[in-house]
Amino acid sequence: MVAEIKVRKVGNSLGLLLPKEAVQELNVAEGESLHLCKAPDGRFYLTAYDPEFERQMEIAREGMRRYRNTLRELAK
Repeated sequence: MVAEIKVRKVGNSLGLLLPKEAVQELNVAEGESLHLCKAPDGRFYLTAYDPEFERQMEIAREGMRRYRNTLRELAK
């Protein structure tokens, strides 16, 4: 999908209006957050998930896997 997006003034900031197809593809609704990320090649991309949160969750999953038995005992 290729669409032209206009930048508009919203108060003292700038805003983007996303086409309906982009909103559906991103699976977002009004009030939700999107993340603007910069790829290694210098391009920007918009995503509905937070890459930093995903990294933190991966660390948490590794800790839970590593200490599975300890956590199981603590849960009793």
